[in-house]
Amino acid sequence: MDLSLDRMTIALEQLHRPAHSIPAVQVVGTNGKGSIACLIHHGLMAAGLCSGLTTSPHLVSWCERIRVNDQLISITALRHTLEQLQPLTEQCRLTPFEQLICAALIHFEAQKPDWLVLEAGLGGRLDATTAHSWRPLIAVASIGMDHREHLGPSLQAIAAEKAAAIGEGAHVISATQEPEVSAVLEQRVYEVQGTLQWVDALDESWTLGLSGALQKRNGAVAAAALQWMSARSKVISNPAIREGFAAARWPGRLQWMRWRGLRLRVDGAHNPPAAIALARERCSWSSASSRQIWILAIQAQKQAPEMLEQLLGPLDEAWVVPVPGHRSWSLEQLKPALPLQAHQLRSAETALDALNQLLKQGWPKSVPVIAGSLYLIGHLMENGTLEAE
Repeated sequence: MDLSLDRMTIALEQLHRPAHSIPAVQVVGTNGKGSIACLIHHGLMAAGLCSGLTTSPHLVSWCERIRVNDQLISITALRHTLEQLQPLTEQCRLTPFEQLICAALIHFEAQKPDWLVLEAGLGGRLDATTAHSWRPLIAVASIGMDHREHLGPSLQAIAAEKAAAIGEGAHVISATQEPEVSAVLEQRVYEVQGTLQWVDALDESWTLGLSGALQKRNGAVAAAALQWMSARSKVISNPAIREGFAAARWPGRLQWMRWRGLRLRVDGAHNPPAAIALARERCSWSSASSRQIWILAIQAQKQAPEMLEQLLGPLDEAWVVPVPGHRSWSLEQLKPALPLQAHQLRSAETALDALNQLLKQGWPKSVPVIAGSLYLIGHLMENGTLEAE
């Protein structure tokens, strides 16, 4: 992967800077970006504003990545735009993610939303969304260890890459971060003469359409972002924000689903910080002394041993399966890396095989959890293995 902002900047200039006159809130971080972007998007809609949202990855269709209000870009429009971009793609050597962000901005230019909500990819400094020229507001999700091969070996280095998206004079909103992350954010905001706002998690009076206690933290960032927008537009009321948050949905994150009529949970947790958050959520539905069945698919570049150390209780069982279409951790690799938990690990060729094995043994009392990769969850939804409740 050749990370560089120059290619994207040149491409947008040649496209006459699509959507450059539309202000954007850019959402950066490691875990919770999609949730924050989703909540802001729904808050804007509830206030009667038009919102253009771009996110990644998708679960089933590439069209999920580009939407205006509730309307996803059509597959015909997306295909046509990408085909039109091909000469520029070859000239500037654009990555697939960069092509999609160009397509999103072209779509937004035509649709003219009031605000853009841009979820950054893996970084910030060199992220394609950072090429958008008007990003007065930066919402920061939890920053943790992930994508070390691209962003650096330490939490401080990763935070610096993400914080570098903060432009001159931007207003930055974040919930509590690790001390080294907070220091990086404060230094960056000082350098660019911006403003930094720390927020506490929402209280219990808030109803969120997204599952999980951690969403109160994400919701606080999203609410503060909308309130900052309201101070400039005067049309986003607190009741509208609450209405939008209650209506928000974000598939694949602590979502109840069914397989052959049987309930299970799915979650896209794919790095150690997300595994820690998922383990905390687990405590709200079962104790560590009860038996939890996990079906886990983890890409080869991820920190799988650290994830399993966080997730596995003493009585738990984890079925290790591959991520469809991606290099993945195997049982043979994990056992020597986790000698104390090796006896708790099983393997299956696919997640469906693991589910069939569980059914054959007798469906567990504690609802199984499928996690480790949104790509796996999307695959299971696309082929009809899983159905939403």
